[in-house]
Amino acid sequence: MLNSAHIAAFALPPSFLTAWKVPVFRSYLGILVLVLGAAGIVLAIFSRVLHRDVQSVWVTYRSWLVMASLLLGAAMLGRVPVIVLIALLASFGFKEYARATGLYQDWWMTGAVYLAMVVAAVIAIVPDPNTGKPGWYGLFMTLPAYAVALFIVIPIVRNRPQGQLQALALAILGFLYIGWMFMHLALLANRPNAYGYLLYLVFAVELNDVAAFTFGRLLGGSGRHPFRSGISPKKSWEGAVGALAVSMILPWLLHFSFPQFGALQLILTGLIVGIGGQFGDLAISIIKRDIGIKDMGTLIPGHGGILDRIDSLIYTAPLFMHMIDFYY
Repeated sequence: MLNSAHIAAFALPPSFLTAWKVPVFRSYLGILVLVLGAAGIVLAIFSRVLHRDVQSVWVTYRSWLVMASLLLGAAMLGRVPVIVLIALLASFGFKEYARATGLYQDWWMTGAVYLAMVVAAVIAIVPDPNTGKPGWYGLFMTLPAYAVALFIVIPIVRNRPQGQLQALALAILGFLYIGWMFMHLALLANRPNAYGYLLYLVFAVELNDVAAFTFGRLLGGSGRHPFRSGISPKKSWEGAVGALAVSMILPWLLHFSFPQFGALQLILTGLIVGIGGQFGDLAISIIKRDIGIKDMGTLIPGHGGILDRIDSLIYTAPLFMHMIDFYY
């Protein structure tokens, strides 16, 4: 059972002191400082002692510093800032998707998707009128039906059939996948032990990405076995299996994130991140490969666009949240 020291609900008065009193928040702050600090030292050694050209890695590293600071800063400010940050990430991610696919030229449909995403964020913030708990869970779960109904009405109002099937399909996919599924991460901010759930999922998913890249490079080499060559030629089975292994071990190492989890929940958490994270990456790669682009954007130096960075979280967030809700 959780005690008051472990319950990190964002319903508590938001402040740095409130966050600092939660052991799981202090633990993740320490982990991030240790990991990023060690990475900075290694890069400095390669650059100034070994005289290696690691300028591109420095760019990626500085982006990690900014992203980690944004996440921890929002977490310290409370539940609503976290939900707003997640909604903004979803909006920027959808903008990249809409521009890449051409949906952005249809402002009626694009505007409707933005409206639906704003509604999703508001629903995640307001209390449930039936229970009084933060977040109107029931309405959030039924929101896709209302959103699709809105999208279908637009061509009828405009009296325009030409090209609307493609616009409808792109709008529905954009909202359901980038908007609604990713916004499940915001619902985690309404759960008891929110710090543990959110910080673990973000940390584990990003570590899964790094592990896939590292194992692919170290074990794959020139004779590596392509994982899905038609979708992402650089990904290998060596990287996929290595990332899965890391993700299966991590829940046990960071069990303090969710002390109520038993062995089954820890295994499911590892599978959700280890497999779901890679599927999320490949899902966005399908879109990029189909339309012939390398990155969805350039907003984050060294990483590409917002969508390139949150692709794995989009896939894993709803799976992780519903697993938690099923058992607890």
